[in-house]
Amino acid sequence: MATRLSVYRWVSGGRERWQAFAVDAGPDTTVLDALVEIQRQQDPSLAFRYACRVGMCGSCAMVVNGRERWACRTRLATLGAGPVTVRPLYHFPLLRDLVVDMTPFAATLRDVGAALVPAAAADAYALIPAGSAERRDIDPAIECIGCGMCVSACTMVAHNPRFPGPAALNRAYTLARDSRDAGQEARWEVLLSDDALARCHGQGNCTEVCPMGLAPTTSITSLRQLATRKLLGIA
Repeated sequence: MATRLSVYRWVSGGRERWQAFAVDAGPDTTVLDALVEIQRQQDPSLAFRYACRVGMCGSCAMVVNGRERWACRTRLATLGAGPVTVRPLYHFPLLRDLVVDMTPFAATLRDVGAALVPAAAADAYALIPAGSAERRDIDPAIECIGCGMCVSACTMVAHNPRFPGPAALNRAYTLARDSRDAGQEARWEVLLSDDALARCHGQGNCTEVCPMGLAPTTSITSLRQLATRKLLGIA
């Protein structure tokens, strides 16, 4: 059965446009399968990004029918009748067609101090027991693979380019709850600024689209609770 796709096209110096394609699709044909077929059989100039093709790397994240999705996990048969629209993620600089520049994503992680800073007194291979409260808090938030879908779905990122975004704040929460980390003070200086924790409106768009089932909204709420305790001087 032929399925119609309307694909966003853009190259530097050119005008944005939508281009229509038709592909033969079976019940298990994914959006990524369709894009690969288009590139190989119809238009080799179509640019998009993918790697693993099995829902692990997150590099094929894009907006399909108005919602952030992994192209490799989205079957055309589940998208209903009518043309399937495919466009790049929102709120990222565009490189070409469906390919966005992920540099700002990495920059927000760096700005919030997303790397563990080992405490001097921590054991070389510190183990946090699986059943501890610390692990129970951190575990649900650590599987982010940096696909950028939550950033694309976040309306505050669109409104305020200085807002770190849900992925960076989710990562900051895991470190705030990690007893091995010694980078807390520098991190809190960023988190308590006017453009970080205070700017999240809690709409939950990030949680709704996360393909890993994470809840950045919950992490941000928990981070705010920690911030309140810190400001009140409560241990």
